[in-house]
Amino acid sequence: MQTADMLKLPVPEAEYVNVVLKPSQIQQDMVSSFADRAEAVRGGGVDSRTDNMLKITNDGRKCALDQRLMNDMLPDDSGSKVNSCVENAFTIWQETAADCSTQIIFCDLSTPKANGSFNVYDDAREKLVAKGIPREEIAFIHEAATETQKAELFAKVRSGQVRILFGSTAKLGAGTNIQDRLIALHHLDCPWKPSDLEQQEGRILRQGNRNSKVKIFRYVTENTFDSYMWQLLENKQKFISQIMTSKSPVRSAEDVDDTALSYAEIKALATGNPDIKLKMDLDIQVSKLKLLKASHTSQIYRLESDIAKRYPMEIAATKERIAGLKSDLVVAKPVLEQDKDHFQMMVGGKSYTDRKEAGLAIIAVCAGLKAVSASGQIGEYQGFAMAASYDSFNQKFMLTLKRQCSYTIGVGKDAYGNIQRINNALASIEKKLPEAEAKLETLQNQLTTAKEEAVKPFPQAAELEEKSARLAELNAKLNMDSSVSSDAIGLGEEDHSEQEVADSPGQVPTFGDRIKTILSETDKSDSRAGAGRLEERADGKTSVLARLHEKQSHQSEREKSQLQQKKLRGQAI
Repeated sequence: MQTADMLKLPVPEAEYVNVVLKPSQIQQDMVSSFADRAEAVRGGGVDSRTDNMLKITNDGRKCALDQRLMNDMLPDDSGSKVNSCVENAFTIWQETAADCSTQIIFCDLSTPKANGSFNVYDDAREKLVAKGIPREEIAFIHEAATETQKAELFAKVRSGQVRILFGSTAKLGAGTNIQDRLIALHHLDCPWKPSDLEQQEGRILRQGNRNSKVKIFRYVTENTFDSYMWQLLENKQKFISQIMTSKSPVRSAEDVDDTALSYAEIKALATGNPDIKLKMDLDIQVSKLKLLKASHTSQIYRLESDIAKRYPMEIAATKERIAGLKSDLVVAKPVLEQDKDHFQMMVGGKSYTDRKEAGLAIIAVCAGLKAVSASGQIGEYQGFAMAASYDSFNQKFMLTLKRQCSYTIGVGKDAYGNIQRINNALASIEKKLPEAEAKLETLQNQLTTAKEEAVKPFPQAAELEEKSARLAELNAKLNMDSSVSSDAIGLGEEDHSEQEVADSPGQVPTFGDRIKTILSETDKSDSRAGAGRLEERADGKTSVLARLHEKQSHQSEREKSQLQQKKLRGQAI
């Protein structure tokens, strides 16, 4: 499979511009609320039809695009992606007015609606018109409902009548040829899949674009789902490219279409945790190192196979060819040195001493073989057997001289020329011998080198181990789903002592803290009232420790009862 980066097509050079924007206070509060929703979903307290991780992720994408998508009564943030895109698009529109260059603004979220509700498309167009761009120079792909209308719209974009075109991946993706004057492309939101991104950028990075350099803008709102999704998308695309192009021996990729963020990832984004970016960087680095290691391992296997099979076979075949060439040269030299008047060749069972007659006989025999669609031996020349065949691909006859080795020549219409070609083939033996000897030496050197390379370890093994360990630490640190619930150890409501630990500043109760607290309370309880005594809390409820003692007591009684029943059954038998 050949991808665009392998074909080296004459497409424009892309300058990628990452526009990183600060979130508004409202957006920050929204991201925090997403963490609360994620925790509720994780805890199982919400029906999946009401809320789930995919819905939270989608709301996060809307929030990162424009806070008014969550509630159209919220204020228009001057530092939003929409306003930044409008500024960049207007600037490029002004700078390229002489050439009538065009732009595409991709946005998969908040497409235009007929009900008059807020959407990014209409908002951006009104702002561009207010800056001075004629309304007829701005179009939405959604306004072209039929194929005829689409063709007319695309023609206007190619001619420069429409200079800014808004669209989504679904409607303005594959098969759209409007690249003639495209100078810039804007990604307002991050698409779901790498293929969507490839289709979007394929509109401008395309043969037929008269601009040698173009700009591709990517708008990212900090501390929202944007940054994580862009990094995730890049990581997915690298895996997919490696699988599709055989750039590595890897033939599988994990979760390449998993676009819903996990609880831990949302929590890290909500708290502005810098470890989430470090985790993504380490993910990519470790993936690269693993691919390099897999490639190294594959190379070792290939070398071992070459050492065991290919090199020995090729060396043996080359030695055999050298011996054959030497033997043939001994026979051919006297033939080449003999007087021109001494000539003898057997063709079709008849002996010829005249070169022209022998040449004509060869042509006649070859023609007869073609008539019956056959091939085979036609004669003998000074100890070399001659076989003829017809090459249907090249449309000509071939003559093969064979003794220890084979030498093939083409048969022409000139009788003398055929005899001269035969002599030239025999004369070439002396040149082929040193070539075969050089090839033998090369093979032997390659075998030696292969044996040395096959025992070399992976040079970046230490780096891979170190970064894998660091990544594991980060995963453990970011894994907020690992906290153990009280039910997991048979407890109900949390004990008052645990609440004290949780209320301590800068301290989070861990599983170890819970066990220590229980053991400590057990010691205190035993010293005060004896093991197994049920205590009453100040609020009248049974304490956690008391319920634990009660549970242990019941379990002990059940075990005694079961043991007693077994004894009775044994006595009855």
